[in-house]
Amino acid sequence: MATKKIAKIKKIATKSKAVSKKPSKKSPQPPLLKGEKKKPILPEKLIKYLEQLGVKHQILEHRTVYTALDAAMTMRKKLGEIAKSLLVKADKDYYIVLLPADHNLDFKKLGTAIGKQNKKEIKVLKIPTEKVMQEVLKLKAGAMSAFGGFHNLPVVIEKNLAKVKSAVFSSGSYNHSIELAVKDFINAEKALLANFGVKKKIKVVKPVVKKPVKPAKKVVKKKK
Repeated sequence: MATKKIAKIKKIATKSKAVSKKPSKKSPQPPLLKGEKKKPILPEKLIKYLEQLGVKHQILEHRTVYTALDAAMTMRKKLGEIAKSLLVKADKDYYIVLLPADHNLDFKKLGTAIGKQNKKEIKVLKIPTEKVMQEVLKLKAGAMSAFGGFHNLPVVIEKNLAKVKSAVFSSGSYNHSIELAVKDFINAEKALLANFGVKKKIKVVKPVVKKPVKPAKKVVKKKK
């Protein structure tokens, strides 16, 4: 009888061990809401490039934004802290030009700055079409980041952007941005500093809040 009991105890013990070895089921990821699309992540090449720069940075994930104004409102940043990225063609060469989101580009001043650095006069300065940008950088529409080294292009920065301690830079994704110290960005990208921006006036339209209409008071006539 004692041997049967011992055998039974051993059988139960081996069963419990087998159960403990089974991997615990992970809780399933929450399903996407109706009409919601999965947000694209940053390319691995860009993530590696940022790591190789060796500068402290932060990847910001946010809702889809297409304009600098929308980005500033979404991330609760000042327009002067959002770096606007432009691809510019100076004669036969291409540059990534960065300026604060509340500044417009002065082509003449930019041409003078680039010409001074290259020691030659720039005859034609223009912003290429989206199609040309895709062909030059071999990227999808709107997928250009602010990091010239990543695209093998020189970078030119407006001096007013350099006055900001940290700024939000384009990552080439509508759902991600990269925040880092402007000084670190300039040093890492070996960017050219120049005055070529003109500050613009931007009117922020505040939503109209309708006051609730008070219901009319009922007049009760007294019976005579």
